[in-house]
Amino acid sequence: MDVYAIPLRTRFRGITVREGLLIRGDAGWGEFCPFSDYSDAESAPWLASALEASEHGWPSPVRESVEVNATVPVVSAEKAYELVSASGCRTAKVKVADPRVSLAEDCDRVEAVRAALGPRGAVRIDANMAWDVDTAVKAIGELDRAAGGLEYAEQPCPSIEELADVRRRVGVRIAADESIRRAEDPLKVAVAGAADIAVLKVAPLGGVRRALEVAEACGLPCVVSSAVETSVGLAAGLALAGALPTLDFACGLGTMSLLTGDVCGASLSPVDGRLPVPLQAPAPDLFAAHAAAPDVRAAWEARLTRVRAHLPTL
Repeated sequence: MDVYAIPLRTRFRGITVREGLLIRGDAGWGEFCPFSDYSDAESAPWLASALEASEHGWPSPVRESVEVNATVPVVSAEKAYELVSASGCRTAKVKVADPRVSLAEDCDRVEAVRAALGPRGAVRIDANMAWDVDTAVKAIGELDRAAGGLEYAEQPCPSIEELADVRRRVGVRIAADESIRRAEDPLKVAVAGAADIAVLKVAPLGGVRRALEVAEACGLPCVVSSAVETSVGLAAGLALAGALPTLDFACGLGTMSLLTGDVCGASLSPVDGRLPVPLQAPAPDLFAAHAAAPDVRAAWEARLTRVRAHLPTL
């Protein structure tokens, strides 16, 4: 196993460097990279996902490629326009509700993204649970106008009950993300009345096979999104998107642009807004350029040991 540390181009989820651990097994490579705010118990599905990829591989895909969206972090409107224009994507997800910026700045960013995409492009927003119900209703209304129509608003509030309330009061689709992946049992989360779309992330759900079970149980159209992994972990998200019976929306898997480098020479970066569905993760042949410092490696090895103790409870 190897531990990497790769700087981000823009601050994301409060971090400026993405860290994780790569595991090699009989089936290839897997990636274990839960964020620091995940407890050891919450991190266990991330390890299960890495072990599935490295030891067992993934189900056979039903499609060869997947349409992806551009991801726009909290940047200036000018920078947002540049990112989307250069992405080649027809859909963009815009991060909003950061406490460091105003709603007016979020609207400016969304307007710039619409201008970059043109009238036929799809604009979606992600608030990462930041709002209460009333704030969400007001903000979604203003952002919808700024976008000339939003495709959907992702996780505007923390709870399923709040999502349901917002959904009743706005004319924009609501997508559930954290409400599913951070639930004690994602298979039992009742989202049908609270959301129109389910956002699935392979690692927090415990692997591709487990995520397919969650997709079937929630009974909603699905969008597969990344957790800002290297191409090793990103390949698992593409494996899920490739195996879903239906896939009606672009997926949030074009996230390599958020990192300043990759551990893989065969980096999974979109071409014309699409990514191929791999049969296994690419080899981390550029790992040496991104090896973590000894203290970071030791911390991840200790975390791996602790998290392994939680695997039998999955």
